[in-house]
Amino acid sequence: MKRAQTRQVHVGQAAIGGGAPITIQSMTNTDTRDAVATIAQIRALVDAGCQIVRCTVPDMEAAGALKAIRAACPIPLVADVHFDHRLAMAALENGADKVRINPGNIGGADKVRELVACAKDHGAPIRIGVNGGSLEKALYRKYGGPTPEALVQSALSHVALLEQAGFYEIVISLKASDVETTVAAYERMAQACPYPLHLGITEAGGGSAGLVKSAAGLGILLHQGLGDTLRISLTGEPVQEVEAARQLLRAMGLRKEGVEIVSCPTCGRTKVDLIALAQRVERAVASVQAPITVAIMGCAVNGPGEAREADIGLAGGDGELLLFKRGRPVKKVPESDAVDILLREIESLAAGAANE
Repeated sequence: MKRAQTRQVHVGQAAIGGGAPITIQSMTNTDTRDAVATIAQIRALVDAGCQIVRCTVPDMEAAGALKAIRAACPIPLVADVHFDHRLAMAALENGADKVRINPGNIGGADKVRELVACAKDHGAPIRIGVNGGSLEKALYRKYGGPTPEALVQSALSHVALLEQAGFYEIVISLKASDVETTVAAYERMAQACPYPLHLGITEAGGGSAGLVKSAAGLGILLHQGLGDTLRISLTGEPVQEVEAARQLLRAMGLRKEGVEIVSCPTCGRTKVDLIALAQRVERAVASVQAPITVAIMGCAVNGPGEAREADIGLAGGDGELLLFKRGRPVKKVPESDAVDILLREIESLAAGAANE
């Protein structure tokens, strides 16, 4: 799909915008002042595929802890700051690669200009992060709530402040807790200026509800070619956000990595325990990075066809399954051995891909 062209900025070594691959972000939920716990969570996020991580900076102690966190952090580190621009400046002094500020609470133009001067000195970009729940009171009154127009005006007013100070290393986000408002705000923003967009549905919730809401909103935007970096915000462990983001980008055809499993929902024709088979395979291949499509199908209606289109696949029969490889049937395997045989084939394909 054709992506919108935006100005490229760099967060540490990570490029955002300008045609660079879409980066996956998440945010720690540890107390940033506890550097040991925060570093441990960052490492887990990196292992899951996170490319940029954000930490909250509620006070000067947290800003000071960023020095140790930055030293141990293998990916770009972003400081999330509200209410006090001096915290953002202290975060930059202690190694943050970018700061996120909220126009709804960061303070007046003079404070923003102070921060801009500091960001220039450190070669760090600034994300203007507008949230529907903390919109400026004047805009709330003017528009009657956090409408798309209100979110865009909030962002553009701070873009103007930064540009007036000769600062253009800008990333923008406009997040609401509902899909319609968020999508409309990003669509308007993309027409208004060329800066890269950080996508997200804020306060999306947890579990399947949060995943569905995020996938619906971000999927619409990604399909339109919008978005240069994203976070799926969930009420849960941050690693889940990263895993969901990777799956979303794969589903949208924007990432060619990891195992894509094609499996049917099962029906009365299914004569094998397909649900257990699929779940076991999914767990076993979670860490595989090679781009492999695996079909696990339950019956003869769509099974052989889907299996033939996959790199490797199983099509269910009565107590046995037919193994397909590169579009060709290979052999019938008993249900009890099917997963082990399939996993060996996947391992072989992954090894071959690594050597190419």
